[in-house]
Amino acid sequence: MEHFYTIQGEGRHSGRAAYFVRIAGCDVGCVWCDVKDSWDAEIHPLMSLESIVEEVLVSKTDFCVITGGEPALYDLTTLSDMLTSKGIETAIETSGCYPLRGNIDWYCFSPKKFKAPHAEAYQKADELKVVISHISDFDWAETHAQKVSKDCLLYLQPEWSKQERFLPMIIEYVKNHPRWKVSLQTHKFMNIP
Repeated sequence: MEHFYTIQGEGRHSGRAAYFVRIAGCDVGCVWCDVKDSWDAEIHPLMSLESIVEEVLVSKTDFCVITGGEPALYDLTTLSDMLTSKGIETAIETSGCYPLRGNIDWYCFSPKKFKAPHAEAYQKADELKVVISHISDFDWAETHAQKVSKDCLLYLQPEWSKQERFLPMIIEYVKNHPRWKVSLQTHKFMNIP
């Protein structure tokens, strides 16, 4: 769908320069998705993997985030191997609904209520990032946290349009449950993609 060089705004790598490759196509359908244009893969032109990798290299970054849509709909093996061969660390942001095909260095698992995750997502997750848009999401987050490894980093992130309501609750929750950390969409505060 799009690709751009920016600053990662969320989770463990927040604040890090990153090249984003946003792959079109998603069947999860989150009502609060801020990139609904990514859902329909048919409306976006194809781009060769070589061209994508060249754009990443031109940026001089050492970190590429593959996101979507839902990037795990696709076999990412060739893309991830091409990036790794050029010394680029790779990350994926996924709902975990599909098994991962590809060699990724950092697996950000952000489960959604709209489609159940695949069992492997819990094993692969380096980072569990749960979007809070309803009070029940705290219990839902704990349900997923019980299934990931003890080394998996845990993040609660307010849904952007409900941040004013839920951020104070997240702050109190993290203070009372210090295994969790707060993730903010800092790129939106910086007014960057």
